[in-house]
Amino acid sequence: MKLAKLPEPLLEFGSGTHVCPRTGIEQMSVYDKKDELRRTELRIGVVGRGEGVDLLDDWLRRCRNGIERKKKSDLKNLFRGFGGISQTHGFLTRFINSPNYTRTLRKSDVTQVVLLGSRTQRVEKAVNLYYEQVRFLAENRTVDVIVCVVPNEMFDSLTGSTNDNDDEKEGRAIEHNFRRLLKAKCMHLGIPLQLVREKTIQITAYSGEQQDPATKAWNFVTALYYKGNRTIPWRLVEDSEKPKTCYIGIGFYKSRDGETLSSSLAQVFDEFGHGIILRGTPVSIDKSDRRPFLSEDQAYDLLTGALEEYDRALEQMPARIVIHKSSHFRETERAGFSRALSDKGIRSKDFVTITGTDIRLFADTNYPPERGTLMTMAENEGVLYTRGTVQFYKTYPGAYVPSPLKITVYEQDSSLEAICKEIMGLTKMNWNNTQLDGRLPITLECANKIGDIMKYVGESEKPQVSYSFYM
Repeated sequence: MKLAKLPEPLLEFGSGTHVCPRTGIEQMSVYDKKDELRRTELRIGVVGRGEGVDLLDDWLRRCRNGIERKKKSDLKNLFRGFGGISQTHGFLTRFINSPNYTRTLRKSDVTQVVLLGSRTQRVEKAVNLYYEQVRFLAENRTVDVIVCVVPNEMFDSLTGSTNDNDDEKEGRAIEHNFRRLLKAKCMHLGIPLQLVREKTIQITAYSGEQQDPATKAWNFVTALYYKGNRTIPWRLVEDSEKPKTCYIGIGFYKSRDGETLSSSLAQVFDEFGHGIILRGTPVSIDKSDRRPFLSEDQAYDLLTGALEEYDRALEQMPARIVIHKSSHFRETERAGFSRALSDKGIRSKDFVTITGTDIRLFADTNYPPERGTLMTMAENEGVLYTRGTVQFYKTYPGAYVPSPLKITVYEQDSSLEAICKEIMGLTKMNWNNTQLDGRLPITLECANKIGDIMKYVGESEKPQVSYSFYM
């Protein structure tokens, strides 16, 4: 066994590099300022009841002006103030929202949803209520992203535990989830959605149980910027000595009723974090461990389709492929993936399984092991802490004891340490979170979110390929 501490991966911004997304944007502005096609104005559509629309107006106004950091903490790098939204600083854009881009829900319609006796009925009614207003904005207004403000009492009625006798009598096993259903139903309209509770943006509602307002603003504005602009606010620093690499995450999801076979997903990312989503075919379930797996032909078809999308987007094939899975690679999968790479003339490959583990390391301090701690157990196997003490924050920024990841490499052409460095970098490519210590690489982080929504997209419907429609 060998212990090593991997360096914190650098991110590239508009005029320099840094380890932290918030500090990088604040001091060096967004990376995509170099893109001539980026928008310097983002039009924000809004759907909500009157009180919710007013709350969002106040919240956006506060975000534009900037928000001071958490005053009761000395951790200045962790709790960084939000510098505001303007065309001359940070995000280099401005958010435009107005009554022309707003659709207001009637209070009577909201009340009608809340009073329905079955949660299934409440979810379906709420989805249709929002969908009609989202559709109007998408078809009649030029908006880049639509914020759906959900009333607190409606949110509770859609998500809380209830005694829904009607559902029990009908024996409904079909899963109903408001957020997933709404995003799936609106997907064909081509405008990303951002859902937010009234409670979340209520300025007076901050308590120790919620994020501080500045952190909340960082995450909210970054997500809106990414969804509205379809470009990236930061990217991984390019290593000119490495071959051009394509990272692919393989995931699975079950149908809503849980009865039919799982289907496969491929999340394809270039080395800078640009990604596309592909839906595969229904797959088989292993009767011994209940895990889904790909046949050789399914693995071949899924990877071939992913590489063709990569080639279409970048007009070239990668020199190296890295495949991430959250389960072990079966012989059929390895054979199918290898055959697809051979057909495309790609020689360098690493098939990587990323799972949890019961193994824990203990530091000689009161803090957990540092993020980036790698314990190598074999040439192709190790334990990696992607969450842990962060030197830049001068603390462990988590509420619970961090759990490391077990990394197992198949068809290995790269060293375990090099692969783990890449995993560390890919944990920082999630536009839903501006804290630098994500646990999973983006290849797997988005798998659950995509699968949760994809199960609501009909087989005859064409799903969106951008992650912005699923996050």
